[in-house]
Amino acid sequence: MKKSTLLAPQENATLLSQMVQRLPLSDTHFKRISQLIYQRAGIVLADHKREMVYNRLVRRLRMLNIDDFGRYMALLENDPNSAEWQAFVNALTTNLTAFFREAHHFPILAEHAKRRTGNYSVWCAAASTGEEPYSIAMTLAETLGTGPGKFQIHATDIDTQVLEKALAGVYRQEELRTISPQQLQRFFLRGTGPHDGMVRARPELANMVTFAQLNLLANDWALPGQFDVIFCRNVMIYFDKETQEKILRRFVPLLKPGGLLFAGHSENFSQISKEFYLRGQTVYGLTKER
Repeated sequence: MKKSTLLAPQENATLLSQMVQRLPLSDTHFKRISQLIYQRAGIVLADHKREMVYNRLVRRLRMLNIDDFGRYMALLENDPNSAEWQAFVNALTTNLTAFFREAHHFPILAEHAKRRTGNYSVWCAAASTGEEPYSIAMTLAETLGTGPGKFQIHATDIDTQVLEKALAGVYRQEELRTISPQQLQRFFLRGTGPHDGMVRARPELANMVTFAQLNLLANDWALPGQFDVIFCRNVMIYFDKETQEKILRRFVPLLKPGGLLFAGHSENFSQISKEFYLRGQTVYGLTKER
């Protein structure tokens, strides 16, 4: 006997909810979204990003019970101080990261830290979900020790959602495959029971990093002073040349003499700004100190 293909009422309702009609995203709306995110965060959205923009923003529309992209943009533009602006930015920010990503930078960081005196300070300008600043913290803890006054790490990001995860310091164990067993034991706690397969940064590691929200396009950056090192990796690729130049100019007075600026593998700061010269593989120093 064949199994009936008729669905129970509750199954029908579930199926219908999964077949929500696709909301139209017109050329005009996509162009306006691109303008708004550029004005707020400096992010440049090329035409091929259209499907990504749709997939990320449509979740916000449905959460807010809005059935039109035009209405959503009107919601944003009618109140420049609306909390929805942060949700809009969070949705369109890309946060690709990993522990010890671009691993060649960390031995350079360690050697640089050994040669400096005083409290070694680092600004991680794109903290994302925490993997980069925690990688910096582990490197410096192994190099300088963990006593008071050894080093400090200030980690910022424009996206408040990823900062929440960074602050929590909880990760899937497979996300730590690039760290050594010794680092895993020293700096993380393994979850048990329902948390099996998860790890959490030990307080000793978490306390080495201060997290804060910061928009690189903001007129004022709330930063604690000059830094020995600035990590600004894989951020500039989302900005146009004018924005890149402006940000790099603002980095100059924030670096201590002899300080380093780390870039991402596909970024070339010396081609963007005459203020910096290439010292090593995607590692820069201030031109005026040469």
